[in-house]
Amino acid sequence: MRIMRVVLLMMLVQPILGLGTLSARQDMRNQKGSRNSDEWLKKEVRHELLTLPFYSVFDNLAYSVNGGEVTLMGQVTQPTIKSDAENAVKHIEGVEKVNNQIEVLPVSPMDDQIRRAEYRAIYGQDLLSRYGVGNLQSIHIIVKNGHVTLEGFVDSQADKDAAALYAKSVSNVFSVDNHLIVTGSK
Repeated sequence: MRIMRVVLLMMLVQPILGLGTLSARQDMRNQKGSRNSDEWLKKEVRHELLTLPFYSVFDNLAYSVNGGEVTLMGQVTQPTIKSDAENAVKHIEGVEKVNNQIEVLPVSPMDDQIRRAEYRAIYGQDLLSRYGVGNLQSIHIIVKNGHVTLEGFVDSQADKDAAALYAKSVSNVFSVDNHLIVTGSK
């Protein structure tokens, strides 16, 4: 008797499940069509770049999407990050071409020393320490031949100015370019 009930229930539910499957298939087709949009690709590229295993506060990755072509830009300390970024992006559905313009920064013990000193000078401050919480720090420190560039996002103009001030206080630095973007979220 119990088996009969299960069979009867299955027979009644089958048409409903069939319709559900059809609408799910249509939804998947609609999503797939939107996957080719630039906005969807931008979101996917951003996700892939942020999850690179050796991407750090001393690297800066940027990108642009134009149709199926993705252009990668920025500066990295390790050549493997450049190739990892390209490999991660070219496997995204809808990407037809990757133009990799990422610059690999020159190897320099002096620049490495400046990177560590800049990190301590910026993230060691109570005012800016919140930007260093978590895996992805929002202030990136790019050092090339003694020249420092700050990239990323901060909440206020005061934080942007403070980051530049602390960066300029590090010895052996020739210049500091402050490209931080104020989001105004706080």
